[in-house]
Amino acid sequence: MKGFRSFLLRGNVVDLAVGIVIGAAFTAVVNGFVTAFLTPLMGLATGTVGDYSKKTFSVAGTTFPFGAFLNAAISFLLISAVIYFLVVLPVSKLHARFLPQKDLAEPKVDCPECLSSIPAAATRCAFCTAVVGERAVLPGQAHKHG
Repeated sequence: MKGFRSFLLRGNVVDLAVGIVIGAAFTAVVNGFVTAFLTPLMGLATGTVGDYSKKTFSVAGTTFPFGAFLNAAISFLLISAVIYFLVVLPVSKLHARFLPQKDLAEPKVDCPECLSSIPAAATRCAFCTAVVGERAVLPGQAHKHG
């Protein structure tokens, strides 16, 4: 029981639970906005009277509730846009500003002794400590001769 309690009280689990609750509340607000304002405006624009979310069409006795689908699609787009522009984009900019990534495109060569990948400018292999000096050349480069 103690392990379960410590699992529940860890920061990540609590943060996740809070995020889910706030996300559900936000989804309800967006769905209410779409139902109350956006789909009625679409109904006005298309000349449809009444609750656009309840609009359907029938083919061979089968009813297709396209209004409900349109409500869900608009809600999804709004929620996605808000999450992207108010959460993902700012967090990405903060990461780029405060945690800059080291240039990982540094040229590498294989150590002639152990064949480990080492930086091209290295004079000694970090894996087998062999002196590589002039032997570590990039592919396509000629060896220097004294």
